[in-house]
Amino acid sequence: MKCVEVVRHEGTSQETVDTAFALAERLGKAPIVINREIPGFVANRLLGALRAEALKLYDGGYASFEDIDTAAKTALGHPMGPFELMDLVGLDVVYLIRQAHFQEAQDPADLPHPELEKLYESGHHGRKTGQGWYSYDD
Repeated sequence: MKCVEVVRHEGTSQETVDTAFALAERLGKAPIVINREIPGFVANRLLGALRAEALKLYDGGYASFEDIDTAAKTALGHPMGPFELMDLVGLDVVYLIRQAHFQEAQDPADLPHPELEKLYESGHHGRKTGQGWYSYDD
């Protein structure tokens, strides 16, 4: 992954931020500075918004999850679609992150999507179990 998120803490000096930023650049990465720590940082929060919209589109019957993944790859240039990415990360991980966000904010919009909850509870956690949104052979 090319992006490196350099997180500034209230006790972090500017010199430390600059050093981490420069190191990431020397390693051929594209660093960004996060000025205040936030769960999920920046990239994962952006992906979360995409994932939430993908689930709404799927839930509303607008497109299959396969076609939503295809749109993300071919129209947006993503290396994989949001459903493929959930399977890669692990549906258990995605589910538990959603639960944690809900616990933190108490916003019902942060609860895991019902279809994700169904997959989680059935033990279908994505690639690692051989079944998630997609089926995976050994």
